[in-house]
Amino acid sequence: MAQAKIHAKMNEPPCNKFSRTLSMADRSGRLLESLDQLEMRVESLREAAAAMEQERECILEMLQSIQGSQEMHNICAGEKEELNLTANRLLGRTLSVEISIGTIRNSQQEDALHKATTIIDEIVKKLLDNMDDSRQQLLALHAACVTEAPPVPIDQKFQAIVISCSLEDQKKIKRRLETLLRNVANTERNIKIMDHRKLEDLQANGGQ
Repeated sequence: MAQAKIHAKMNEPPCNKFSRTLSMADRSGRLLESLDQLEMRVESLREAAAAMEQERECILEMLQSIQGSQEMHNICAGEKEELNLTANRLLGRTLSVEISIGTIRNSQQEDALHKATTIIDEIVKKLLDNMDDSRQQLLALHAACVTEAPPVPIDQKFQAIVISCSLEDQKKIKRRLETLLRNVANTERNIKIMDHRKLEDLQANGGQ
């Protein structure tokens, strides 16, 4: 009886382990394909959020530019107040939009970002005291962030720091410097307009 059972067991068809392995590989392949598709969607999500973040910064900059523009200075007080109220309302609504994109960094990248931010912040603190010198420093920092040959000297120390930052942080540092340089240019232009207006007033008063 026992021998018959052994004989029957030996005559059974072999278990198709190879087919089972193919099935597992097939499942693994489908899961990997799903993860690849999700990875593309994640990157698209981050890119869309980054675009929204840039749009937010652009709107804020344009609103501030309008408030400090020559056209705003050339209108009567009543209209200026109404326009400023509208601009401030739009500023508030824009600032209420919060967009946060986390960046994964190692310790070296964290340290580099902190150093780069500190350098820029120190220049910003001195901006109003010496605008021309600060502008030259900002230009040197910005030159360290571009690939094409800049027309101004490069801050080599800052360049080494930026290179150690993550790619996303490098882009953000460059954008911040570009925004600061535009703000400085707008401020300088407004100062020249105000100085010119004062000179005209003096000349007009002197002629009377």
